[in-house]
Amino acid sequence: MVEQLFRKQQVAGSNPAVGSIFFTLGGRVFRAEMPKRRIPVNSNGMKMKPFAAAALALAAASAFSQDVPAPIVQALAKADAGVAKIIAVKDSERTFDNTLGALDKILSDLDRDTSLFVFMQFVSTNAAERDAARAADEAISNWTIELGKREDLYKAIKAYADTNPRLEGEQARLLMFTMRDYRRAGMNLPAEKRAELTELQKNLNKLEIEFGQNIAEDETRVALMSAELKGVPQETLQRHLKIGEMYLIRLDGSTYSSIMENCSNAATREKCWVMYRRRGGQRNVRVLEKILKMRYQEAKMLGYDNVVDYQIETRMAKNAATVKKFYDDLIPIVKKKADADFEEFNAIKRKDTKDPKAVLNPWDYAYYKRMLEKTKYKVDGEKVREYFSMEDCMKGLFSITASLYGIEYKDVTSQAASLGLPIWHPEVTLYEVVDKKTGETLGHIYTDLYPREDKYSHAACWGLRGRRVNEDGTVDKPLCALVCNFAKPSADKPSLLPHDEVETLFHEFGHALHGVLTQVHYGRFSGTAVARDFVEAPSQMMENWVWDPKVLATFAKHYKTGAPIPASLLDGMNAARTLGSGLETEGQLFLGLMDQAFHLAPEGSVDTTKVANQIYETYTHYKAVPGTMFQAAFTHLTGYQGAYYGYLWSLVYAQDMFQRFEQLGVLSPETGAYYRQKVLAKGGSEDEMQMLREYLGREPSMDAFYRHLGLKK
Repeated sequence: MVEQLFRKQQVAGSNPAVGSIFFTLGGRVFRAEMPKRRIPVNSNGMKMKPFAAAALALAAASAFSQDVPAPIVQALAKADAGVAKIIAVKDSERTFDNTLGALDKILSDLDRDTSLFVFMQFVSTNAAERDAARAADEAISNWTIELGKREDLYKAIKAYADTNPRLEGEQARLLMFTMRDYRRAGMNLPAEKRAELTELQKNLNKLEIEFGQNIAEDETRVALMSAELKGVPQETLQRHLKIGEMYLIRLDGSTYSSIMENCSNAATREKCWVMYRRRGGQRNVRVLEKILKMRYQEAKMLGYDNVVDYQIETRMAKNAATVKKFYDDLIPIVKKKADADFEEFNAIKRKDTKDPKAVLNPWDYAYYKRMLEKTKYKVDGEKVREYFSMEDCMKGLFSITASLYGIEYKDVTSQAASLGLPIWHPEVTLYEVVDKKTGETLGHIYTDLYPREDKYSHAACWGLRGRRVNEDGTVDKPLCALVCNFAKPSADKPSLLPHDEVETLFHEFGHALHGVLTQVHYGRFSGTAVARDFVEAPSQMMENWVWDPKVLATFAKHYKTGAPIPASLLDGMNAARTLGSGLETEGQLFLGLMDQAFHLAPEGSVDTTKVANQIYETYTHYKAVPGTMFQAAFTHLTGYQGAYYGYLWSLVYAQDMFQRFEQLGVLSPETGAYYRQKVLAKGGSEDEMQMLREYLGREPSMDAFYRHLGLKK
C-alpha cells in the first residue's frame, strides 16, 4: 500500500498515492491501499533535531488547529511569496515557466519542505512531536484549500490558459489538469459560495484528521488467560504485557492475524474478532456520519449528483455508473467460487468439531484455512516462516529488483545527517537507489519494519518527496518510506515472516520502486501520482514474485540450516494459492460496496452501522454481529472515499501486466527494463489506459484476473 504524503500538487483535488493498511474480514487480515496526507524525527533518547524542538515549543498537545509549528509557518510563507510572484507577472508576459511551471515548483518545494515533518505523526515515539505533525498536517491542508480558491491566482492561470498555448506532453497535461482542478475547486461559483465551500472543506479536513487520530490512538486491549491462547506462537505473545497467567493483547495487524490463524480456542478468536471490529467505537461512527453529510454538501455545491461522481471523476472509472457495472459483472462470478469455498470450509469445521451442523463463522475462516493448508496441501505456515527471515527477504528483494530494473542499493544510514534526512528510530535504515548504467542517484528509500508503541500499526509506503527537474537543470530526487509492523527478532530467532507478509513486503516495495524510478519532469506527475484506481497495480503485480519457484530459489532458505525451501512445499503453497479466494474476494466486494453505499446515500444521511451490516449479510456468507462497527476503524473511508472499488479494479490490471513477465521471464532484465520504461518511469505523465495499451500492445483483459483468483466466468 502506498501512503503518499498527500501530495497537494493540484490546485484542488489532489491525486495522492496510496498507502497500505490491513483490515479484517472473516477472521483474515487483508492488505488494503489507502492514500494519506503529509507528514520527523525522533525520540527514544536520541537527540532531537533543532527544527523539531522548535516545533514542539510552539505546538500545543492537542489544539493543533490553533498552533502551527514554526517550520511550517516558514514553509507556507515561502510558498505565499512564490504565489505572489506569479500573480505579479503581467498577463502579456505570461509563459508556461513563469506561471504553471512556477506553481508546480512552489507546490513541489512545499511538499519537500514539510513532508518529513508531517510524517512524524505516524512514526515518532514522542507524543508532542506527533501532535506537532498533526498541527502541521491541518495547517498545510487548510492552506491548500485556500490556494485552490484564490481568485487572483486563478485569474493569472486562466490568463495564460486563454492564450491557447501550443503545449505537448507533460506541459499540456499539467494545464489541462490545473484548469480541471479549478473547476472542481468551485472557481465557477459566486464568491460567497466559494467562501462557504472553503469553510466546509476546512471543517471536513479537521474531522478527517480526527477520524484517523481516533484509530491511531485506539487503546483496545483484550485480556486473555494463557489457556485461552492455545496454539498462538510464543513470539507473538512475548510482544504483549503478561500479568501472571493473563496477557493484555494489543490488536495490531500482525498479532491479530497470528491469533486468528493459530488459536484453537474458538471463543478467543470470536472475542478478538469482535473487539477488532469495535476499534474507533461509536465516537468514530459519529465522526464518520458527520463527514458523509459534509461530503454530500461539498459535492452538491460543486454541481455533482453524488459524492462518488465527484470523487472519481479524475480516476479511470470516471463515475458511479461505471463502478456499478464493474461490481455487477463481478458479483455473480465471485459468488460461484465463494459458494464452493464455503462448502469446503464448513466440511473441515464439522470434521474438526465433530458437529455435523457446524457452520463457518467469520472468526473461523483464517483458522480453518490454515488447517486446510496443512491437511490438504501439506503446507504448515509456521514451517514456511522458517524459510523467510527478514534479512534474507530483504537481500532477495534487493537482488531481484536490482537485476530486473538495472539499479543498485546502498545503505547510507550513517550518512543521513549529511543528506539532511532524519533517522527517527534506531531500527530505521536509509538506502540510496542508483542507476547501474549511468551511476546517477535516483532517490532514497527508508525502511522502518518493526512494531512499537504509537507507531502507525499497519503496512504502507509513504511517498515523502517527488521528482522534479528544475529550470537550472538540477533534479529534485524522490524519497519514500516503507513503514511496516513485522514480527521483531527474538533472543533466539531472527524476524521470520509468514508467506503472506513476504507478499506484503514485496507489495509495499512495489510502491517504493514506482516512486523512485519515475523520470517525469514536473512534480505533479511524480511516481505514484497516477489515477488512484491504478496506483495499486504496480505494487499488486509485485506480489506475484513471491509465488514463483525460480524467484524463491534465490533467497528462501532455512534460517538455521541455510537449506533452500523444498520444492514439495512450494508446490503445496502454489496449489493452495486460490484456497478461499471466493470468500476473500467477497470481503473485498463488501468493503467496496459499503463505501459506495455510504457515498451514494441521499443527502449523505446514513446509519453506517445498519447499512454496513445489510451489505455484509447480502454479499458475504456470514451474518452480521451486533455490537460491531468495522467502519469506525476502516481508514480508507477518509482518503479513499467513494473509490475503494479501486483495489479490485487495479488488481485486474496488475495481473494483466504480469503476464508479460510470465511469458518472457520473471527474472528477465530485458522484461524489467521494458516495464520500467513503459510504466514505472512515466508516473502520472500519461493517461493510464493509454499507458497500459502501449505496455500490453493490446486492450486490457480480465482473463488473468480470473485465473489469479481461481475463478471461472
